[in-house]
Amino acid sequence: MPTRKASAVWEGDLKSGKGTFSGEGGAIGGSYSFSRFADQSEGTNPEELLAAAEAACFSMALSGGLGKNGTPPTRVETDAHCTVEKVGDGFKITTMKLTTRATVPGLDDATFQRIASATKDGCPVSSALKGNVDIRLDAKLTA
Repeated sequence: MPTRKASAVWEGDLKSGKGTFSGEGGAIGGSYSFSRFADQSEGTNPEELLAAAEAACFSMALSGGLGKNGTPPTRVETDAHCTVEKVGDGFKITTMKLTTRATVPGLDDATFQRIASATKDGCPVSSALKGNVDIRLDAKLTA
């Protein structure tokens, strides 16, 4: 399996400095800042990038699990909300809340919930977070 690469540069002190990041494939890149602890900030931040990775990974893995069940989806949409909180003297990512909506013709809700739950525990990004971050899932079938 391939190893993927991303890089980041930080310039200046923590609070007034600024950073840039990029992925080797060229599809991701931009700026990030310390102001991630405010409600609004310019650029992105590590938590937003982690949320994007989790949402993308979960959506693909759920599609794969549904396909293995013989019920491939026509659409899977996942929002991921990554929460960082002050813990002790530092900060910690404490929660990743996934909200997923999937259109899956011919699938009952109980089977969908079983597959979605297994995906939450088994997708590669979730597996990397498991034991360190509380991963929550709200999964619903859509028409």
